[in-house]
Amino acid sequence: MKLSDMRQLGAEDFQKEIESRKKELMELRFQGAMGNLAQPHRVKQLRREVAQLNTIRREQIVDSLKTGANKA
Repeated sequence: MKLSDMRQLGAEDFQKEIESRKKELMELRFQGAMGNLAQPHRVKQLRREVAQLNTIRREQIVDSLKTGANKA
């Protein structure tokens, strides 16, 4: 998923996307432990996407707090 697509997600969608990626990451870790991991690069990619989603979600929270403080 591209960053521009991530920035357009709603609050509930962020949580769903993060959870689905974490679930896939856990499954890939199990496959790696068993020794039959077909796409080892996918682990790094998923970790990066989770971090990006968390960062964008945090940016949106901070922005909403700043605009709320400016209005008050």
